[in-house]
Amino acid sequence: MSPQQRFLLLLILVGTLATILGLVSRRARALPYPVVLAGAGVVVGLLPGEQLPHVGADVILLAFVPGLVFEAALTLDLPELRRRLLPVSLLATAGVVLTVLLVGTLTHVVLGFSWPSGFLLGSILAATDPIAVVTLLRQVKAPAGLAAILEGESLFNDGTGVAVFSAVLATIVAGHPSFGDATVRFFAITIGGAAVGIVVGFLGVALVRVAEEAPLEILATLVIAYGSYLAADLIHASGIVAVVAAGVVIARYGSSAGKLHGTQLLGFWNLLAFVLNAILFILVGAALPAWKLVPVAGLVIGTFVIMLLTRAVPVYGLLVASAWRPPQIPWAWRHLTFWAGLRGALSVALALSVAGIAGIDSRVSVVAYGVVLLSLLVQGGLISPISRALKIERAA
Repeated sequence: MSPQQRFLLLLILVGTLATILGLVSRRARALPYPVVLAGAGVVVGLLPGEQLPHVGADVILLAFVPGLVFEAALTLDLPELRRRLLPVSLLATAGVVLTVLLVGTLTHVVLGFSWPSGFLLGSILAATDPIAVVTLLRQVKAPAGLAAILEGESLFNDGTGVAVFSAVLATIVAGHPSFGDATVRFFAITIGGAAVGIVVGFLGVALVRVAEEAPLEILATLVIAYGSYLAADLIHASGIVAVVAAGVVIARYGSSAGKLHGTQLLGFWNLLAFVLNAILFILVGAALPAWKLVPVAGLVIGTFVIMLLTRAVPVYGLLVASAWRPPQIPWAWRHLTFWAGLRGALSVALALSVAGIAGIDSRVSVVAYGVVLLSLLVQGGLISPISRALKIERAA
């Protein structure tokens, strides 16, 4: 079989598997699609032989993450997000920093990771991915404010989390890891990415406004999503921050021009996010097979417990700090926000990106992947009963 035929076969197999998994998720409504994907990734990783080709981490970050992040920005409820901007901002900034510091410190003290490895692990697990949770919240007709908090936190901490990850990784690879160096790199990466994203976003608004047909809108938004990432990456800034900034600009000003509300455009991006999530979990399941988790099972469980405990600090601490400004956040919302801090596709991509890098503890990528699987299977699997127990659909 030629390489071209193997590639086509890969697309057919992944597409077939994604469709079957989607049908399974639709039938079993208590299991969100990312939870089903996580289980499928485990199964794929256990298959004998080289069933699927390994895809490089750079390709995964470039091909998958911009599309997922841009789709999240495009579908944000901006009016509701503005009402919840204070708690979202606190969770996506101070919350990310607290998560990295606490996970890094506790994995060093309790589990024996080195300081650099602990902070790198913390930065991989800093970004939350509540796609599974928001899907269920919509099924039970939960308040829009709660969905806005979860989606807004996820979108913005994708940017800040990856910027922290890039800064920590760069200072480790440079051979002289230090908190000061990582901090300087973080601000440079973040500011540069935001600036690129805003510029590309406004250029994209001008492009979208002259697009008179849905196919042209779709093509324009694709160029904006991947162009902003590439432009920032070329100047060594954060591509994810750039995509977030560009996506928010497009969602805000493109919508005000009467664009971006067509069913074809939103349908395309929903389909693209669906496909990207499916392919990502399946490919990573092949690249980081589940049998590699067995020797580090204790570290995976320990890190998962640490991640859960540290999630309580920003959620309960920062949301209390935001209570001085209305609207108030009910306690039921806070409890679900704590449990809904799932890790997903972005953390998986970051975990794969550090696999095999010289000078990086080889356990970091495997442990991070294992924690993501536990997060999706345990937290995601219990979201439905917890939502019912909290009567979240009736929370005011």
